[in-house]
Amino acid sequence: MSDSNFIEVDALAKTYRDGFFGQKKIEAVRGVSFQVKPGEIFGLLGPNGAGKTTIIKMLLGIVRKTKGHAHLLGKPVGHRVSRQQVGYLPESHRMPLHHTGNSALAYYGKLSGMSASEVDKRAPEMLEMVGLKDWGGTGIKKYSKGMMQRLGLAQAMLHDPEVIILDEPTDGVDPIGRKEIRTVLAELKSRGKTIFLNSHLLQEIELICDRVVILQQGTVVREGNVEELTKQDEQSPRLEIAGSETNVRAALGDQLIDTLHVGESGHSQLTLKAFTQSDVDRCVDTLRAKGLSIVTIERKKQTLEEAFLNVVTTSELES
Repeated sequence: MSDSNFIEVDALAKTYRDGFFGQKKIEAVRGVSFQVKPGEIFGLLGPNGAGKTTIIKMLLGIVRKTKGHAHLLGKPVGHRVSRQQVGYLPESHRMPLHHTGNSALAYYGKLSGMSASEVDKRAPEMLEMVGLKDWGGTGIKKYSKGMMQRLGLAQAMLHDPEVIILDEPTDGVDPIGRKEIRTVLAELKSRGKTIFLNSHLLQEIELICDRVVILQQGTVVREGNVEELTKQDEQSPRLEIAGSETNVRAALGDQLIDTLHVGESGHSQLTLKAFTQSDVDRCVDTLRAKGLSIVTIERKKQTLEEAFLNVVTTSELES
């Protein structure tokens, strides 16, 4: 276990057995390796059945690994000392409906080993942080699904853990609530907390995560920071030109033109076959020499969703 990592996973695997006498093997996780550094927000991505929740449960010691190694805060996963420093929000969590927001936090705080005075001190701050400042005394049976999710986030933070593990934290939360949760996560990061989250909302991951791992069928198919995964396609500059298709084609010929059509603005939309900056410069110089005005020029950039779909689709074709 490296001192520079709060979570370290090496060749982690989990095989379930099904059927009579456990004859059928289901490989949920197959040799996964990654590291999570202190103070970063780390995202775990993958389609349904990729093994995301199984990995989280192994990190928490809820599910036993079949092979490999995993450490959490310097201890083997499942160790009591490290688990005390972890906050956890499970997917589709449920709270007893007879509680109010305040009594629910008191209940979960006691489960985390907190005294009543510690809960009384921390609970108001946590409720305010998740946007439930005025709802502590209200029965949670009156909470919306999004409010329940935010209360779940408050209980995960209540005992001031070093690592916060969140399984679908924005599930069922409206856009305003999602923005509030992103703000909370950014605040926690500024306080030095390490956040490990699993989400199928890729736009949320793109906006908040420092690094991500993409899983497919229980294996890691891509890892990197969000900027790396959504890097610009250097071969596809796009230009909007105040000129007709005919004039653009006459100026450039077919050597540099990949696609050319008229956009909604009435301007020509041009995608270049450009491999170097000199190709782009030559195109711009030629267009201007022909009296054609360039309205915009940009390089294509993938969203995280596009990168995710591309990686997963490619992985499926290769398997």
